[in-house]
Amino acid sequence: MQKLSLQCLKADQPLITTIRNASKKTGGSTRNKKGHPRPKHRGWRVMDGHIVSEGTILATQLTTRFHPGLNVGFGRNGTLFAMEHGKVYVTCETIEPNWDHTWVQRNYAGRQNQTIYKKFFNVIPEKQHQRFRLVDEV
Repeated sequence: MQKLSLQCLKADQPLITTIRNASKKTGGSTRNKKGHPRPKHRGWRVMDGHIVSEGTILATQLTTRFHPGLNVGFGRNGTLFAMEHGKVYVTCETIEPNWDHTWVQRNYAGRQNQTIYKKFFNVIPEKQHQRFRLVDEV
């Protein structure tokens, strides 16, 4: 039998091997499809009581969940950022929205007679300015 197989193979003919590919794809997960957007990671960036420098992003948001307080700026995309170096304080305060504004009507519909509480980000500078004047008596 070995003689037969050696006789069939000649030196001038190449050895041909066949490679077989899978005919069907394996059943993978379809939860995250090709066009699925990546998460935006919105929310708090700095917690209450932390020390931040000027320009630090405090929170990112799509709608106004958080409002700017003392020494906090409000970006065009709703980002809150520190305008001075200091300590972050987050407070919960009541707001009085402008009910004539269409955005307010859309987001706070049916809450005209209720008190609305929102979180405010404040940055208190560590070194206070010396512009206070004491009034002895009026």
